[in-house]
Amino acid sequence: MDILSGGKTKNISKSQVLTLKDEVSYQDGMVVSKTLVQNDAVSVTLFAFDKGEEISTHESGGDAFVTCLDGVGKITIDGVEYILKEGESIVMPAKHPHAVFGEECFKMLLVVVF
Repeated sequence: MDILSGGKTKNISKSQVLTLKDEVSYQDGMVVSKTLVQNDAVSVTLFAFDKGEEISTHESGGDAFVTCLDGVGKITIDGVEYILKEGESIVMPAKHPHAVFGEECFKMLLVVVF
């Protein structure tokens, strides 16, 4: 099964070269998200965190692969903090508590595989 087919992609141009960090914008005092794919197998979402904004500690049913597209973010997994800068990635394992914080303004691509 092609996880990106069947009309499951949205909010993104097809057959066009894109710069992902330009596909979501910072907003003062907010975490902005843009869902690109959502189905039973995978979720792909872009996020833009204003400095100091966060997604508090939670768990996911799938492994969550994060890539920093811009800025600096802090990822906490099982109470351990990791700093991500542009071009760096980390996997937040399924069923492990994790959180995301904008150390600076921070954009990320989140791919969750269920």
